[in-house]
Amino acid sequence: MRRRRSGTARSAFAAALTACALALTGACGAPEESGPPARTPADICADLVSYWVEEALKGSSWAGLDWEQKGLSNEQYEIHDEVLVAARAEERRAGRAAASAFADRESRRRCEEARGATGSSENWRP
Repeated sequence: MRRRRSGTARSAFAAALTACALALTGACGAPEESGPPARTPADICADLVSYWVEEALKGSSWAGLDWEQKGLSNEQYEIHDEVLVAARAEERRAGRAAASAFADRESRRRCEEARGATGSSENWRP
């Protein structure tokens, strides 16, 4: 003999089924992002330049690599050289932490200004 479900049980069962279906189809809430936000050429330039300036400030043996080995375009390397000179002056004036913060800010500013500084990666250096 079959038992009849009460109205409350049927409602609860229907609600549970609906919740499962929504969860499986992803219809609940806002759609999820498919990964981290896209990085711009300026973001990549700033990260590269500030990293290599920091390596030079630390006196790392890797700091002696040339622009190609560092993965920099000629324009990025030019920014690197100029930021490094200014960061060394800042280090003498206010210490390593201040120089590192300066290098991060200045690299970001210069790379944004140059829209990533991705051009002129030919094998030459003026």
